[in-house]
Amino acid sequence: MPIIESTYKPPFYFKNGFISTVYSGLVRRVSLKQERERITLKDDDFLDLDWSFSESKSSKLIILLHGLEGNGQRPYMTGTAKLFNANNIDAVCVNFRGCSGEDNLKYYSYHSGATQDLEAVIQHAISNKKYSNIYLKGISLGANIILKYLGERDNVPVQVKAAIAVSVPCYLTGSAKELHTLKNKLYHDRFLKHLVGKLKTKQQRFPELLSIETLNTIKTLASFDNVYTSKAHGFEDALDYYIKCSSLQFLPNIKIPALIINALNDSFLSSECYPVKEAKNNPNLYLEMPIHGGHAGFIGKKNVYYNEKRALEFVKLSCF
Repeated sequence: MPIIESTYKPPFYFKNGFISTVYSGLVRRVSLKQERERITLKDDDFLDLDWSFSESKSSKLIILLHGLEGNGQRPYMTGTAKLFNANNIDAVCVNFRGCSGEDNLKYYSYHSGATQDLEAVIQHAISNKKYSNIYLKGISLGANIILKYLGERDNVPVQVKAAIAVSVPCYLTGSAKELHTLKNKLYHDRFLKHLVGKLKTKQQRFPELLSIETLNTIKTLASFDNVYTSKAHGFEDALDYYIKCSSLQFLPNIKIPALIINALNDSFLSSECYPVKEAKNNPNLYLEMPIHGGHAGFIGKKNVYYNEKRALEFVKLSCF
């Protein structure tokens, strides 16, 4: 499809990508009542799902996936859930393995290409909850998972009607390089601190799979992916993981309406993360590139973010 001209215009003081990103991640608050459900996966591990509901019974559901080291209570998750609930659409915020406040049972956990857990949630929503219209929305890592899920398979369940991917690092090699630049040092170090802290817990539970000496060699996100992410999930190394899990290569095969919203001032994204050619050549793929917004920082009026309103508009336009 043709590239969508964005209408996003943030308040003047949020035109700076760093400010909008930090404010959205650390300052924004959203109040939402959620009910937690734990589901057991095929490998006997578990996922915690945080549900919120519209006032009247609905057959429509939006499944929300968070970013790296996020969870189901992050404002970028609950903000979307709250808006969709107000428009008669139920929501479920998925906590990836190990992200719900409790370590998962396995040595492996989640990563940018782990689509099998999304499939499990979709099937649970269809079979157990009886939803007939399902929409997907992901932020950052979660957005990459959604696009890869839609493009790597020929048959997506008919109940899945549309998808929205926000601030998506669809070319992981490029985004990994960006995260290691000086401009992103604060983000890099914050992610690394959380990841290594959780990995220390796993090391104690699985000392035969990871020694303390090897754990102590992790000094960057790239080394984390080399030591843990790639090895725990069946990849040769970090580069092999990035190459095989980047959603960019799967975009041509997406067969349902999918909207990508990537801000041009998102410091996490490399030039390859703006898939203009792919959007022009796939009638189901829509690409919107606002000038501002940083990384998931599309600040709007009354605490409703631009990407959240666009997600609702896109769903209504595509499916209702």
